[in-house]
Amino acid sequence: MSRIGKLPVKIPSGVTVTISDHTVVVTSGKSELSRNLNPQMRVSVKDGLVVVERPSESKVHRSLHGLTRTLVWNMIEGVSKGYEKQLELVGVGYRASRQGEALVLNVGFSHTVRYPVPKGITIDVPEPTRINIKGASKEEVGQVAAEVRKIRPPEPYKGKGILYRGERVRRKAGKTGKTATGATK
Repeated sequence: MSRIGKLPVKIPSGVTVTISDHTVVVTSGKSELSRNLNPQMRVSVKDGLVVVERPSESKVHRSLHGLTRTLVWNMIEGVSKGYEKQLELVGVGYRASRQGEALVLNVGFSHTVRYPVPKGITIDVPEPTRINIKGASKEEVGQVAAEVRKIRPPEPYKGKGILYRGERVRRKAGKTGKTATGATK
């Protein structure tokens, strides 16, 4: 029995969950998420709880059981509390700003990089070296954070780049100050 899958998901107040066919729609006052789930899993709402059941004890059904329950839980958490990722810019002259519906980054290139903000995601820049990405979908928030980080990933020699908040860059030693290789007197 899946230890995660057998746990029912409690629906908080102000959140409604509707299930039709194999589509789960989770709504609250501020946002709405929907997802098509695997048709082999049985998802139902009973007494303010979302219950996920599986048809058999096969390995595939056991893994889908836990996955389905976690996806439903992430949707409920997203519409009730939301998700957030924080990024930091490390480097001399590295800064970010918000211009209209785009994030503008100066990260050591000869030009500024414009990243258009997708729907359902909000990007705040409280300081020139910090970026906050918020949204209801855990997957979308993580994807946007990964795409922004990919513009200038941290490099191991000086540690410059765009990092997740709290991320530690494993540093490498630079070259040693030796003279020409193989030269002896």
